[in-house]
Amino acid sequence: MAHRLFLTVTAALVACFAIATGASAAVSGDYVEIRSCDVYTGSCFANAEMGLTGHEAIMTWKIREGDVDGVKLDGLNVIAVVRASDTLGDVNRFPSAARSVLIVDKAATPQQRDALVRFTQKVAGKVLGKTVQVETAPISVDVCMAGCSKEGCATVKAGSLVEVETRCLGGKDHVCGNEELYYPPLTKVASARAAYTVAGAFRGQGLDTQFDEANRRSAYLATFSE
Repeated sequence: MAHRLFLTVTAALVACFAIATGASAAVSGDYVEIRSCDVYTGSCFANAEMGLTGHEAIMTWKIREGDVDGVKLDGLNVIAVVRASDTLGDVNRFPSAARSVLIVDKAATPQQRDALVRFTQKVAGKVLGKTVQVETAPISVDVCMAGCSKEGCATVKAGSLVEVETRCLGGKDHVCGNEELYYPPLTKVASARAAYTVAGAFRGQGLDTQFDEANRRSAYLATFSE
């Protein structure tokens, strides 16, 4: 009885300490990334693109649950669009100078929007470089849609700013037979699998360019927990 009482009191004290110190619950969910170069490819193809392509990326976090500094972010989304001075993910030149635009979920409160920005800068700061603009838009993210047995299908939509669609890699996507996950995801994730980019467009402002990158083996789908 005394032992059980001790455990109960200890648990209560731990909970009170977490609240008092503003301890955060892990932020977890689904992640979608596309690049402007093949990430699933052979070294011969990668070497031909290196330095010439792959300067752009769209990174999307679909948050299932968690909070930042006590601000709950359950069910919200955030997108980072990056343009770098060199091929993103080239281990010999990374991180390169970059600019980024963040797009936060219109469904978020002002406090949640600030927390989404802090979360993104925490998990991807080295990739983002200088964040030059923060936009707000309705964001929808659907990962591993019904009927996609190999879990390579995703759609991302952020108003008129961002559009992403991926599909599973198939037999016809193996060009040289020596493909591998040549460029890893740009941020810490788990269970990453490569996918084919059917559509990948950024139509916003702030990066001195807009881009439309389609028909590439340039996508990753994964999960994250931070």
